[in-house]
Formats: sequence, C-alpha cells, structure tokens
Amino acid sequence: MIRIILYTAAALVAFAFNSILCRLALRGEEADAIGFTLVRITSGAVALVLISLLMRKPERQQGPHSRRSALGQLSLSRFRVGGAWPSAFFLFTYAICFSLAYLSLSAGTGALILFGSVQLTMIAVSLFQGERPRPLEWLGLFIAAGGLAYLLLPGFESPPLVAAASMAAAGASWGLYSLRGRGAADPIANTTGNFARAVPMIILAAMPFFTRLHLTPRGWLLAAVSGAVTSGIGYSFWYAALKFHTAIRAAVLQLPVPLLTAFLGVLLLGETASVRLWVASALVLGGIGLTIFSKQRVAS
Repeated sequence: MIRIILYTAAALVAFAFNSILCRLALRGEEADAIGFTLVRITSGAVALVLISLLMRKPERQQGPHSRRSALGQLSLSRFRVGGAWPSAFFLFTYAICFSLAYLSLSAGTGALILFGSVQLTMIAVSLFQGERPRPLEWLGLFIAAGGLAYLLLPGFESPPLVAAASMAAAGASWGLYSLRGRGAADPIANTTGNFARAVPMIILAAMPFFTRLHLTPRGWLLAAVSGAVTSGIGYSFWYAALKFHTAIRAAVLQLPVPLLTAFLGVLLLGETASVRLWVASALVLGGIGLTIFSKQRVAS
C-alpha cells in the first residue's frame, strides 16, 4: 500500500511540475514550443532507455564462457521495449498541444483546462463503453462543463480561445493515454516504448521549423528535466500506479493537480490566481468529483 501511495503521489507532483517547467521556459523565451517538445520527448526516451538497460538483470549462464562484461550484460539484443504506436501517438499529441497552449496560458489556467478535459474524456469513454449515468452523475457533468464554459467565456480574464482549445486537446490525448496504460504489466518498458515511438513523430513535426528552433542553455535544461524526470520517470510512476487503481479512482486522484499547479505558479512564477480561476476550479473539480463519487457510491 505504501508503494502505491508513493508512486501515485510522485506522479501527481510530476504532472504539476511539467506545467511549471514548460511555462517557465516559454514565458521567459528560453525555448520555443516545438523545440521544447522535441527536447522533452527525446530526453525522456533516452533517460528511459538507460534506466531500462540498467534495471535489467543479467542472464545466468553456466560453463567457461559464463562471464560477461558489464557492457555485454546491457546488450540491446536483450532489451525488450513495450508500449504501442497508438499510445505513443496520444503521448506525442498531448506533448505538442501542451507546449503550444502554454505559450499563452498561465500554469494554473492551463492545468485546469488540461485535467478538466482529462476527466471529461474518461467519462465520455465510459459512456461510449455502455455506462449510463444516473441523475446525480449528469448533474456533476453539467456543473463541470459549466465551470469550463465560465472560464472560457469572453471577458478580461478569459484565456485565449486557441490556446484553451489546444490544451483541451492535450487533455483528451492524456486521458486516452492513461486509459490505455491501465493494463501495463511492465510500466518502465511500456513508457520507454511509448517515448521511443514518439521521437520520430516529434522529429517529423519539427522538421519544417528546424531553422527557427530556439533553445537557450537554460531552455535545454528545463526541457531535459521535464522530459527525463517529470515526464519519463513521472509517467512510469503513473503507469505503475494505474494497475492498482480503477479508471474512476485514477480520475479522482488527478483532481488536485490543477490546484497544486496554480499554487506552484503563484509561488514559483509570480502568477496571479484570479477569482475567475478559483471559481472555475471549484465548479470543474466539484462537478467531476460529484460524478465520480456518485459512481463509486452506486458500485459499493
């Protein structure tokens, strides 16, 4: 139980810091969105491959040729990569839309739209799979959708529509990526495979912009930390935790991330959390929480 709690907590903190690192790089013009995503995915893949190789146990063999060098024990011929192309595509789509959105969104607002979209996507998939919401669940859905609508309504404090739509697309992709990861038997291998498959996708997407990519040394560092630590390792923790949680519980556990991100944005980035953001947060998180907990109550 302690291990599950630690895996889950580490993943959720990593989710929040991904927003902070991305916003920190883009806001300070330390990196452009495409360059940040390219370094993020590539560094995540490299870090995960190295971790996977180091974690593999050497094969025991008998006879005079049983001794092998450490390099031989890390042979790529015995390196098993998990994951799948659809999961890699959702990971790539999430990452690129995430970076593009944070060109214009604050950390807290972006995280609220992101995880609101994540939860609505998971609920929509449940509906598609044949689940029929009860009246209390419908009420929660309407409250959550109303909170997002309130945040996006035209006005002085409303976020840019294109950026908000990009973050909503990132949330939908992350929701599908999470749902696909619930059955992962080997979290490290699956996350490694997904990142490795996402590398050619981001390279192809970045090719038209290669001459315009901009990354300062600090931008490289922020993107590399985001890729290797808060994405690669953080997502491995999430995949490891997912197999112990139902889809409903996994959705519930992500609810505090926008609030944590908003708090970190105020603390580390000097951002302002507007009244509109807090009201929208309460509506979105409360509505989704009502929907999810009503499902749990029915199931029990």
